[in-house]
Amino acid sequence: MQRIGLTGGIAAGKSVAARRFAERGAVVIDADVLARQAVAPGSTGLDEVVEEFGPGILDAAGDLDRAALGRIVFADAGARARLDALVHPVVRRLAAEQEAAAAALDPGAVVVHDIPLLVETGQAEDFHVVVVVHAPAVLRVERLVRLRGMDRADAQARVAAQARDEARLAVADVVLDGTGSDADLERQVDALWERLAVERADERAADTL
Repeated sequence: MQRIGLTGGIAAGKSVAARRFAERGAVVIDADVLARQAVAPGSTGLDEVVEEFGPGILDAAGDLDRAALGRIVFADAGARARLDALVHPVVRRLAAEQEAAAAALDPGAVVVHDIPLLVETGQAEDFHVVVVVHAPAVLRVERLVRLRGMDRADAQARVAAQARDEARLAVADVVLDGTGSDADLERQVDALWERLAVERADERAADTL
């Protein structure tokens, strides 16, 4: 099994890359999806988050109001750290379970862990290959405002809450350019996929010698 860590700043194009990896045959484990599962309605995780931050982070139906929670944690690094301490262990457990299931089905699977906070959570050494989708912070802010309709101050806070571009690039084995079109990024993923396939084939051949 080949384990790839995929990361990138918000609005850099990481989701496009993850989708293309899945289309090429990778098993993609999305940390954002798992984070939502960790605080799903009725979960122990949600109870713990409410206990920490109060009932004001719930909507009228009793579900997590992500916007309300975001206003708290993206404005306060300490609050964000407390949230991470509650959610990240659950996400890692769920990711390990999904990876184990993928390996059981296909020992030669390529598993891509899509982790926005890979650098921030110190997981760079956990993967055979770390792939960073890079776009400058100023461009990512503009995308959040223009494409997602986010208030500029909120967009800047979201970008500032993540690792600096230099920190992500420092741990990258492969850097994909996220400043262009989706099609351009997909072509870069295709080229990487073919390269990794050759490397896997070479490793298998070496093991048979």
